[in-house]
Amino acid sequence: MIMDPLEKVRLGNTEVKVTRLGMGGAPMGGLVTDAGANIANETLKQAYEEGIRYFDTAPLYGSGKSEVFFGEFLSTLDQDSFTLSSKVGRLLDRTDTPSEDPIYRNPPEVNVRFDYSRDGVLRSIEESLTRLNLDRIDVALIHDPDDHYEEAIDTAFPTLADLRSQGVIGAIGSGMNQWEMLADFARNADFDCFLLAGRYTLLDYSALSEFLPICEENSISVILGGPYNSGILASDLGKNVTYFYETAPQYVIEKAKAIKSICDDFNIPLKAAALQFGLLHPAVAATIPGARHPTEVSENVEMASLNIPSELWKELKSKSLLPEEAPTDDR
Repeated sequence: MIMDPLEKVRLGNTEVKVTRLGMGGAPMGGLVTDAGANIANETLKQAYEEGIRYFDTAPLYGSGKSEVFFGEFLSTLDQDSFTLSSKVGRLLDRTDTPSEDPIYRNPPEVNVRFDYSRDGVLRSIEESLTRLNLDRIDVALIHDPDDHYEEAIDTAFPTLADLRSQGVIGAIGSGMNQWEMLADFARNADFDCFLLAGRYTLLDYSALSEFLPICEENSISVILGGPYNSGILASDLGKNVTYFYETAPQYVIEKAKAIKSICDDFNIPLKAAALQFGLLHPAVAATIPGARHPTEVSENVEMASLNIPSELWKELKSKSLLPEEAPTDDR
């Protein structure tokens, strides 16, 4: 099956459209390694030249650094030519004694704190627009409310819904590393989309049986973050592979190797299968791998465009490496 990663699809019932392959912004914030302003700009430029028209960032990513880098490039374009999502739920407070960031390299001198209040959400959007140097955010996502369910559903959501009704924001949702709370959101509020990281991949498809059907039933589009599970599915499975940003357990490595072996039999890179698998589910609108360098962007587009034979998916299922009910083009 040949997939068009540059096809534009609608988020939920909104008028907001995204390319099926987007670009995640965490690496631009210095995730694991610091890209730097010049490489960040060249990477974003490459994504746009390749035809990617959906970009995702957040205040958390490098304590605002990702938004600044995105803005330095995107603000030079016609804003109607791309779709941008960012997030609310964290505020960045200037300080002379910033707390240490264990994930992002060389962040600005700020402290990051949770705030899902109405004032906090409005301030977050205003400050994001300043860092981005843009007039609007197309998609606003409530970010990581794992320990803040009531505030998210009772305060942050109504605030975003008001902005949506005023036409200030085109689509609203939530972005998390777990699907269970997102499923509750789907049952209890009128969301347009969810960004789910790492929970519908070749190695973790825990969102398959409950979350994705709920989204499909409610016309909520799913955006998949972390399609490579923080690196293991884009690696050679040698030393120092990571899974959810930690050293990969041996059993996960063994499963990845078994999947790669079948991919090798069909001359399909593991990375291509990882990128395309999630997009085969009808609830999924887009996937947004990150990139630190222009060559990674080009490779992502190439991997998302490869023709993967249906027999590959059948073989993975026959070896119990994928659940039989996972939508693939062999069904």
